[in-house]
Amino acid sequence: MGPIRGFKRRKKAADKKVVDQNVLPSSATVASSLGSQPQPLDWWDEFSKRISGHLSQSKDSKSFESVFRISRKTFNYICSLVKEDMMARQSSFSDINGKPLSLNDQVAVALRRLSSGESLSIIGDTFGMNQSTVSQITWRFVEAMEERGLHHLNWPSTEAEMEQIKSKFEKIRGLPNCCGAIDITHVVMTLPTMDPSNNVWFDREKNYSMILQAVVDPEMRFRDVIAGWPGSLSDAIVLWNSGFFKLSEEGNRLNGKNLNISEGTEIREYIIGDPGFPLLPWLFTPYQGKGLSELQIEFNKRHAATRMVAQMALARLKEMWRIIHGVMWMPDKNRLPRIVLVCCLLHNILIDLEDEVLDDMPLSHHHDTGYRRQNSESFDQSALVMRDKLSLYLTGKLPT
Repeated sequence: MGPIRGFKRRKKAADKKVVDQNVLPSSATVASSLGSQPQPLDWWDEFSKRISGHLSQSKDSKSFESVFRISRKTFNYICSLVKEDMMARQSSFSDINGKPLSLNDQVAVALRRLSSGESLSIIGDTFGMNQSTVSQITWRFVEAMEERGLHHLNWPSTEAEMEQIKSKFEKIRGLPNCCGAIDITHVVMTLPTMDPSNNVWFDREKNYSMILQAVVDPEMRFRDVIAGWPGSLSDAIVLWNSGFFKLSEEGNRLNGKNLNISEGTEIREYIIGDPGFPLLPWLFTPYQGKGLSELQIEFNKRHAATRMVAQMALARLKEMWRIIHGVMWMPDKNRLPRIVLVCCLLHNILIDLEDEVLDDMPLSHHHDTGYRRQNSESFDQSALVMRDKLSLYLTGKLPT
C-alpha cells in the first residue's frame, strides 16, 4: 500500500454540524408534541442493554465513552462518513435473536473490535451475535472508511498549512523548516512456523511482524503512512521502497521554501528520523558514535525532543486501536495493511474533531517494546555538510 494523499482537512465548524440520523429525538422534545405517550430510548440506551459477558460486569459498561473510547460526537461523525457505503448493499446482518442491525449497531461493533482488540468470539458474545457477523461487519466498515475517510490523512496541500506545521515544529526545540517526523513500528503476529513462506515475516527480534512507516506532524497527526512490508526488512529498506521516498527524491515533496540561515547558506524543507534511517538532504538523522562534540550533542538533544511526536503518535495509535497492539493471531496478511490504515484514519479523526477522550489518554513514546534501535550506515555527503551547518546555526556559531 502506497502513501495516502487526499484533499484538505475539513473545517471543524462543518464537522460540528454532523448529526446522527439513527439517534431518536429526546423524550422532552417528543413529549411536547405527543403528550405523555412513552417514547423509544436513545440508540445507546437501547444498545447498551445488549451488552453481556465480561464487559457487562464492568462498572463502565453503561458509559459509551468507556466501551468505545471515543465521544458520541465523533461516533456520530464516523457513522455519517460510512453510512452511504455500509447501507448501500443489501445485507442480512442481525443479532442471534434475528433483530436487524442498524447503521449505529454495525459501526459500534466494528469500533469495539478495532479499539479493544478482543477476539471475534468475545465481541460476538458481548453484543449477542455470531462471530461471522462480527467479522463481516468489521470488514465492511474497513472498506467504507478506506473509501470515505482518506481526506483525514493527507500531505499539506498549501504553503500556509505547511508554514504552520514548520512553525509548530520549531517551537518544540528550535529546528527550523522541519516538516515532519518519521518513524517505524511493528505489528506483531502469530504465524505457523512450519510454513516456509512465513519466514520473510520473521524479524530480527524473532517475532513475525508487519511494518508501519509513518510521517507525523507536530499535533501527532499522520501525514503519510505505508503498511504491509515484512518485519524482516530494515527501516532504511522500507523507506527506500516507499512512495514518500520517490516523491521526495523527484522533488515532488518537501519542495517548498528554502530557509536562509546565513549568507549563502539555505536549508531546504526536511523531515527528521532516528538512526535507523539514512541521512539524506531531506531527512536529517542524529549524529552517531562516541566522542561527539558539544555542538553535536546539542543537535541530538533538539532532534530527539522534536522527533518524540512520531513516537508518541505511534504509541497512542496502538494504545487506542488495540487490534494492532500486542500479538495478532494469524491475521490475513492481505487485509492487515488496510486495517492498519483505517486505524490511522480513526487516529486522525479524533485529532481533527478535537475529541475530548484524548485529554484523558496518558502520553507515552513506547510503541515497539522489545525492539532494539537500528542503525543505518547510509548517508549523503551533502546532507552531512548541511547537518553540520544546521548544528552551528542552532548554537549561534554559524558565521553570518
